[in-house]
Amino acid sequence: MSAISLKGVELEYPNGTVGLRGVDLDVEDGEFVALVGPSGSGKTTLLRTIAGFLRPTAGTVRLGSQVVAGAGRSVPPEGRGLGMVFQQHAIWPHRSVGRNVSYPLEMAGVPRSDRSRKVADVLDMVGLSGYENRNPATLSGGQRQRVALARALASAPHALLLDEALSALDEPLRDRLRLELRTLTRAASLTVVHVTHDRAEALALADRVVVLDGGAIAQVGTPEELVSQPASTFVARFLSDANLVDGRVGDGCFDADEFPFRVDLTRLGPTTPGRGTLAVLPGDIDLTPATTDGAGIVMSSLFGRDSSDVIVTQHGKDFRCSVRGIRPAVGDRVSLAVRRALFYPAPSEVDGERPTDMSCADALKVSG
Repeated sequence: MSAISLKGVELEYPNGTVGLRGVDLDVEDGEFVALVGPSGSGKTTLLRTIAGFLRPTAGTVRLGSQVVAGAGRSVPPEGRGLGMVFQQHAIWPHRSVGRNVSYPLEMAGVPRSDRSRKVADVLDMVGLSGYENRNPATLSGGQRQRVALARALASAPHALLLDEALSALDEPLRDRLRLELRTLTRAASLTVVHVTHDRAEALALADRVVVLDGGAIAQVGTPEELVSQPASTFVARFLSDANLVDGRVGDGCFDADEFPFRVDLTRLGPTTPGRGTLAVLPGDIDLTPATTDGAGIVMSSLFGRDSSDVIVTQHGKDFRCSVRGIRPAVGDRVSLAVRRALFYPAPSEVDGERPTDMSCADALKVSG
């Protein structure tokens, strides 16, 4: 049985605004799931529905075998046995570190002697052993967030819910806490649902990533699946900054609608000719120096530790490219070669968007 299970969950606010639409999601015991999506996509709404701060208007929410929302009932947040950490850690300044962490144990009526032991254990778990008597005002931002995490873990929750829990921290502290959080949750076999606006963070931390759009799930998968096989142009653009080009497949080629852009599909395999959208991930474009009039021009070139982010304009279309090695300078003329692309037939021509993987021999041909 799943640790967290949502079936047909919908949420509509009194003013008619839809927060969630037909959400089906199972989170397994010990699984780390990240929720991502643009602003207003429903990721925080979904987390707060699991936590019990919002009551769905349809569907059911289960924690293990217990129905906590649906069928005319809703268990309040304090009765769900969940730990939650927010973006603003909300540490009480008038309580010591130890008393902050012991708060949920006090509310549960745990004897004082047992509370002291549990507080010491959980502080050791988050790397704050011996901090019981410290004043929160003397702690760094990262330490205060560890205290918030320790408080959420003190009562041995069924699952841990994180609402942008690392986003208020500066780099490189956030990087370090990401690693510590993943190590901690794996070691403790914790079930985690993590809302984040940071796509790289979601892909780095999660066993599975849930991409939300307009209150509905657009795709669920492992980080590798979402990056290599996005289910729609929305997922490809949002998660991987894919370059999208509308056009038509026919006569073994994809031709763009509005500018001279042709991709040879000789290695595509069987496909149905018709209209659709080509998605090219930034890392699947190779750049080489060029001198022809039809070449692209580098408009932006930003250095990155693993790869540089380069924008190339060709025939009025901007292409985002991820370049390893020597990066071109702004103003350089370059030729683009697409090594791989995904084609999504137009919904009017097929039932839904189904990408066709294209490994191109003569990848990109542009007429001047």
